[in-house]
Amino acid sequence: MSLAQLHYTSASAACAGGAGGGARFTAVSAGLPTQVLADAEQLLGYEPPAGASHHPTTEEIRSFPEAFGFSALSDGGHLLSRTVAVAGQGTVGFHTHAVHLPAGTRLPGDALPITAWRSPNWATTPPDGGALGRISALPASSVFGAEALNDFAVSRSPWLAAVFADLRRVCEEPSSARVVLVERQSADVARWLALAGAVLPSEHAHRLTFTTYTRRPAHSPHQVVGVLPQDAPGQDTPGQDAPSPDASSDPLGQDAAVAPALRVHTCAGARPEEAVDDVWAETCARIWRNRSPELFRDAAELPGAPFSAGPLAVTALCAGIPLGADGRAAAADWAADRPYALDENRTRLLTEALTAPGIDHTAHELSCVSRLLTALDGRSPSAVTASLGALLVTEAVRGGDTTSEPPARTAFAGPDGERVAAALVTALGGDLRTELADGTPYMDGAPGRGVGRTVQLLRIVRLLEVDCADLFPDVVHRMARSLLDEGAGDYARALLGFLDEQFDVRTALLGELDGLAPHAPAAAERLLADVALPFTGAQALPHLRMCAAAPDARTGAGDDRMRALHAVLRAGGLSPFTEPLVLRTGVGLVWGADTPTASEARQLLAATTSDAHRTAGTWPVLVAAALGASADDEEASELAHDLLRGFPQDIDARARGSLLLLEFARDLRSGAAEPGWAEGARELRAGAEPVEPGVLEQALNALAERLLAPDRPETELYAFVHSGDADLITAYGRAARGTPVLTRLRTDPAYVADCFTVWSSHPHAGTAWTETRTALLEEVLRPVVRALSAGDLAAVEQAAERLGSSRTADAFRAWNRPSGFGRRLGSRLAARVRRS
Repeated sequence: MSLAQLHYTSASAACAGGAGGGARFTAVSAGLPTQVLADAEQLLGYEPPAGASHHPTTEEIRSFPEAFGFSALSDGGHLLSRTVAVAGQGTVGFHTHAVHLPAGTRLPGDALPITAWRSPNWATTPPDGGALGRISALPASSVFGAEALNDFAVSRSPWLAAVFADLRRVCEEPSSARVVLVERQSADVARWLALAGAVLPSEHAHRLTFTTYTRRPAHSPHQVVGVLPQDAPGQDTPGQDAPSPDASSDPLGQDAAVAPALRVHTCAGARPEEAVDDVWAETCARIWRNRSPELFRDAAELPGAPFSAGPLAVTALCAGIPLGADGRAAAADWAADRPYALDENRTRLLTEALTAPGIDHTAHELSCVSRLLTALDGRSPSAVTASLGALLVTEAVRGGDTTSEPPARTAFAGPDGERVAAALVTALGGDLRTELADGTPYMDGAPGRGVGRTVQLLRIVRLLEVDCADLFPDVVHRMARSLLDEGAGDYARALLGFLDEQFDVRTALLGELDGLAPHAPAAAERLLADVALPFTGAQALPHLRMCAAAPDARTGAGDDRMRALHAVLRAGGLSPFTEPLVLRTGVGLVWGADTPTASEARQLLAATTSDAHRTAGTWPVLVAAALGASADDEEASELAHDLLRGFPQDIDARARGSLLLLEFARDLRSGAAEPGWAEGARELRAGAEPVEPGVLEQALNALAERLLAPDRPETELYAFVHSGDADLITAYGRAARGTPVLTRLRTDPAYVADCFTVWSSHPHAGTAWTETRTALLEEVLRPVVRALSAGDLAAVEQAAERLGSSRTADAFRAWNRPSGFGRRLGSRLAARVRRS
């Protein structure tokens, strides 16, 4: 294969100003397309280093940087060029020798472009006579010898991974930020490109465009650009994006506003501190640091996508090069997907590297090792699988990573595997027993972590056949308690798999959960909603079945909570008479933190027996229903009567006092109350303090309603009026303003006369009574009387005379007169009536 070539030289006084103005082609191979020449003119040129002398000596010119470039052309081809400074007339000139690679072609021998750096076939002057043939070879120079590149790579160790990561980025995304390498010598930029040529996949290495020197990196069209320190774009952190230049600073007239940003690596400066998050790049760097570039060729023979870290990591580990956790994970992950790609020896070497002592393993790495073990199990010798299994078991026990799963028993098959398993029992058996016995929870805020850890340890116990039978009951109890307290969290799947594996643990755990459910039914319901525990077998598990059925039962019952309770109890399959604790579970599931109404509580009590509620511990819920009822809920007083009869020894003194107040209200309404109502109410209230507002109001209302009835005992009324109890008298006044009293006043003249007689009496019974009776006469009775017809008024007067005397009737007439005099006279007459 031969390549067309060209020579491009500055005119006698042309290139001090920059871009080659005044330069010309001095020789061109025949047949070279005109478009190639037009593109070359835009690419070729040379500016001396900043501060260079205008009249440099020959030695100074030889020290000027060399611009060796590989540039993309508009026709899809490339231009490989070498530009050097030459002495001009009064200034510094340049000479470029270049070859054209048509689209789809490469250098002879499939050599990478960078290998032509300082090839002896490059010319520094135009050919004589201007005639120019084609060139058939660009043999490499000796500057890129193996040891020289190894030495250079070691000297640039701090920057290797960052540069390789950016090279990968620019290859995968050609429009991304360009890579700027800041070196004091252009030859060092060329060495960087030689390192890159070894690590990049072949297709990318052959297409990577570059220049080893430019004064204006922001305007260079190349993917990799070399600059001297004085021309480096300003930035604080090496390896970070540098901004594109302002368009006004673009001497070539390019649109700098759309130019990609620059990734600048100041390899001539301080060591970078930023970590590189690129496993492929980091692995490449480690290989170069270990002076083993031949491994890149070995890795390229393994299957995998371009820039895949797996083949490189596997090759490095098999060669004895230590890698970090991410590199080891990449190797294990790759080998797990392709267990057939490695022979027995390389598989052994990889396993030894992964299980080497003194390594800190990450959770991701162990997950990849687990995948590798699964892929090799049954395919590789037991010595290989057992060593991987031992790593996973050891890290699980001592590392505390609850996400890692122990290997299958088959990993320790055969004599070699049995020996490894026995060694694990000796090394880890004590730790396993200690942690299971202590049951120390993992306080990292992750719900279910304690359960996940217990599952993990029990699996390892079963795998290694460690004797922990004596610890089993306590371990299962703690696991059940943890499940109810915090749920399974992210460990639900592991828990279910574990229960499928170990039937004895499943039976014991479900039994523990069923025993705890009556004391935490809401927690058990939440657990079953999150984890589909397998309790559909022969075990009764009534409480768990109730918890599972509760959501549907509540939805189907709507607002009828007793119906929901019966549905939940049916799901449990046991009667409260035979197993009272199902009553506790059912009440907790249906009412939760709410209190039943008094009516619901009466139904609960009637549906079973007091003994069942006493055994279930639900009787306090019934008491709370009675004491928490509203003042107008008469069911509460009936419930109180039932509770006092059903739980005479269980209710404490204060709650008993409140229930007695409610029962007192019941007896007042039924007419069964013992004499001495007012005093009885006061004594009961004193025994119930602090009495619930609804309870007190219901008792006082019942007393007031009974005293407002026409058939009340006069002795009880007299005792009430003279009690001086403000609460009792206030309740009386409130009841007198109620709808029942007002309705009766409007329809019953005799009742009007009765109320007038009472409310006009006992003027000296005390301030509370005086204020209340006066207010009732004026605010309740007078509006009613004024609305009565003449016939009704006459009936009231007749009733007043029957109830008292003619003086009572006269007092009513006087009170009913509209004038103030009449009211005063009526008051005096009423007083005389009362005295008589």
